[in-house]
Amino acid sequence: MLEEEVAKWNENLRPGTVRDLFEFLPDLMYFAKDAELRIVAGNQSFVHHCGLSDKTQLIGKRDHEIFPPQMAEKFAQDDRTILKTGKPINDIVELFPNELGRPEWYTTDKIPLFTREGEIAGLCGLVRSYQVEFDQSLRRVTEMLNERYTEKITIADIAEEANMSVRQLERKFQEIYKTTPSQYLMRLRILRACEMLRSGLVPVTTIALEVGFYDHSAFSRKFSQLIGEPPSAYRKRFAKKPDTSEFSS
Repeated sequence: MLEEEVAKWNENLRPGTVRDLFEFLPDLMYFAKDAELRIVAGNQSFVHHCGLSDKTQLIGKRDHEIFPPQMAEKFAQDDRTILKTGKPINDIVELFPNELGRPEWYTTDKIPLFTREGEIAGLCGLVRSYQVEFDQSLRRVTEMLNERYTEKITIADIAEEANMSVRQLERKFQEIYKTTPSQYLMRLRILRACEMLRSGLVPVTTIALEVGFYDHSAFSRKFSQLIGEPPSAYRKRFAKKPDTSEFSS
């Protein structure tokens, strides 16, 4: 009897009522996608982290329309796994843009959504900042990488400043972040380059040097490897076209 009363109570709720609670949690991002991986809901915090100003700009978009290709593909891979298996994926440690558009580590929990008939209708997720509270030395390493990724810095330099051996640093970093310091540093550089390329203002050679590469060719090779196309092609697809309207993102 109680279960029937609870079910009736839920049915009588106006759709989205409970979801409104997420608007009062600025440090927590909420999103939902349909079975075609189109975004159908998101709180304002998620909207801002996507570089948008209003929810109407978000609804109907897919990840590849918002995020750098490599980042979007990682999100889509997890989403497709959930839609295929019908099982949640928890504690996904991954790079996600902060409110300034810069990549930081976040933890994501995703669960499938089902219709009343039991068919998978999509998925929803929560994204929150990932803090390494239990290892201050590793926290300092990520801070240094974020601060100095544009410099000609080596992992040996970082390890020395953190009072660790390179092997110890790589082991701890892999254990916590599921990637190596070198890969993380390279992602930071490429993601920053994506941001600069989308502005459409800075020459590619200048971008290469400013994000820490020695020359244009090395930058172009690594960019193509991680993003799937050369910098010039990426700029052509994503560069913002100048106009007289106010830019809102």
